[in-house]
Amino acid sequence: MEHVTVSKKLTITQMTAAALMTAITCILGPMSLPIPISPVPISLTNLVIYMMAYVLGARLSLVSYATYLLLGAVGLPVFSGFSGGLAKLAGPTGGYLVGFLFLAPIAGFFVEKFPERISMHILGMVLGTTVCYLFGTVWLASQLKMDFVSGLFAGVIPYLPGDAAKIIAAVLIGPRLSRAVSQLPGH
Repeated sequence: MEHVTVSKKLTITQMTAAALMTAITCILGPMSLPIPISPVPISLTNLVIYMMAYVLGARLSLVSYATYLLLGAVGLPVFSGFSGGLAKLAGPTGGYLVGFLFLAPIAGFFVEKFPERISMHILGMVLGTTVCYLFGTVWLASQLKMDFVSGLFAGVIPYLPGDAAKIIAAVLIGPRLSRAVSQLPGH
């Protein structure tokens, strides 16, 4: 399995792949489903990041997601519910958005280092999601003046089945996507 690797000088293909993944995050990130039991909506952002791991690897996944985060921070409506701006980042769910900065390189690292071991890809995605959720839950609990366990029940527990489905989808589609990108001219 190949993914776009980062050398000292980025190729046109690498820059295009990173920009495309940022654009896909901007398109799918705002599409969210609010759920009545939590202030955190269901989002497709983590699914895109799982796919980034296959297409971009660790470093370019981080660059691509950080670009998305900056676009949202300056006010483009790319966050859940077509929102954007620093207020969204500073709000209760902002910790999860920032936490994805950890998910991207962790998942990408496991895909890069263990290219033929899907179980390690799953482990990387689970570890990255765990770090993201720890960061986001501490942030959410602090913002809403609740204890950590209440934060877990508000911002993590309801999402675990969906996250498992997103990881399964990523490990089924990601390797094929990676192969398709690796066959592009200039790769």
